[in-house]
Amino acid sequence: EVRLVESGGGSVQAGGSLRLSCATSGDTARHGYNLYMGWFRQAPGKEREGVAGINTDSDSIDYADSVKGRFTISQDTANKMVHLQMNSLKPEDTAMYYCAATFRRWWPRLQREDWDQWGQGTQVTVST
Repeated sequence: EVRLVESGGGSVQAGGSLRLSCATSGDTARHGYNLYMGWFRQAPGKEREGVAGINTDSDSIDYADSVKGRFTISQDTANKMVHLQMNSLKPEDTAMYYCAATFRRWWPRLQREDWDQWGQGTQVTVST
């Protein structure tokens, strides 16, 4: 089990920036598998959608088209943290943001059903 706790959400004006952080604990390694970490978001009345993912063993990264060029996912291996730097924020980025994890041999899709472990979420609100 990987335990996940998000932080860093808040309210910003359009065009502003936020950095989200996900602290991990518990079992973060499994022999023969890669640990993938990701960020998802969900707005009221909408489905949870994938934002970004990272293979924590190789640093390979995947982004949703809607955030390419604006968001950056990264990891701090010494502190077992994953971050999401969000720049040029837009009102449509407003959502609850969730950290996610899964052990896989190959890349998971940025879709909810491919991920097993979830944090409690942190709210991001972007005003016009």
